[in-house]
Amino acid sequence: MEVRLLKPEEHFEANLISTVAFHMKMEDPAKNREESLQSTDEDWGAFSEDGKIMARIINNHYTTRLDGQLISNGGIGAVSTLPEYRNTGAVRAIFDKLIPEAYSRGEIISTLYPFNHAFYRKFGYETVRWLDHYEFAPAVLSGYRFSGDAELWKTGDPVSEYTALYNRFADSFNLAMVRDDKMMLDLIKGEYYKDRKFSYLLHENGKTVAYLIFQDVRNDPAAILTVKDLAWDGRTGFNAILGFLARFSADYGTIRLFLPSCLELLSLIQTPRAYDIQQTASQSYMIRAVNVQRLLEIIKKPDDSCFVIRVEGDAQISENNGTWEVSGKGAVPTEKAPDLTVSIQALGQMAVGAVSLFEAMYRPDVTVSGNEAVLEKVFVRKPILVEDHF
Repeated sequence: MEVRLLKPEEHFEANLISTVAFHMKMEDPAKNREESLQSTDEDWGAFSEDGKIMARIINNHYTTRLDGQLISNGGIGAVSTLPEYRNTGAVRAIFDKLIPEAYSRGEIISTLYPFNHAFYRKFGYETVRWLDHYEFAPAVLSGYRFSGDAELWKTGDPVSEYTALYNRFADSFNLAMVRDDKMMLDLIKGEYYKDRKFSYLLHENGKTVAYLIFQDVRNDPAAILTVKDLAWDGRTGFNAILGFLARFSADYGTIRLFLPSCLELLSLIQTPRAYDIQQTASQSYMIRAVNVQRLLEIIKKPDDSCFVIRVEGDAQISENNGTWEVSGKGAVPTEKAPDLTVSIQALGQMAVGAVSLFEAMYRPDVTVSGNEAVLEKVFVRKPILVEDHF
């Protein structure tokens, strides 16, 4: 089996594999073929002995926030195999080349949206549960009022205010990607009268305090308002979103809203109908530490902290298996006995703040041998936000 980066003329065949695997339709093959020739994606393929593409994976490149710093984040997508080549190890073969290459290129973490958690744990990934979904009738928000101005985005309008607000909002969260106007436009674009997609800037006293992007889903006997993306400035902006959504009691039977799990709506909302809100937790994201030493250097820790950590079980990157002495000054290899021993999967989860040390100690692949007071200050839960899809 050969594994390598695809050539421009091979992207189209890889796209066909993804349409099969993800049950999609390709409406205009000729246009897709033409566009695929211009693709600059890091697109990997596994080839059979007779030269046919069996499977493909795209590694997208993002800049992501982690503890106040910006880091290189690979985003794994389009993981797909033709049915006739499944169970041949094609995806594993790609990961075995892609992940070491990501390490060499300077990635700190790799992330993905899993179809199956156990499948991706084999490649060093672990769950990041950052998201809660809420479903309720608009009347639940009847006590909230938005008295400012709402500005509907229309094709041709700038998106710079959306982008600036998102990046201000995202600065408070780990794993939130840095957006530019192109990324923002890809989220917003669409004709509201045709696609039933609405994007609003919310202004209070002449200042932009929030934005809301939602999709209208027709569902007899009542339509559903599904929030796709949102951001806000502080309490004023958050309440503006709730107050604006409260306006739609005559239009929709249901609102579907998502929030970062660190901001639990049931704990914040003031309404006599709180029991009518349905909450669902989501496990739709996974993370992998790509460069352990750099990750240990970057994560926030008290200046006077010092601990020894051992990382085990990285089958793709041998440099990640080892022991480091970590302090406010950095992380250096050591022969000292570890205070903390973790798997590569657990480290990624703990480093970004998806779990605290207290929670992680329930994992079978996490062992604390000493220095627990310091470790408790380093490995804490942190706000996490992941609004970009790939």
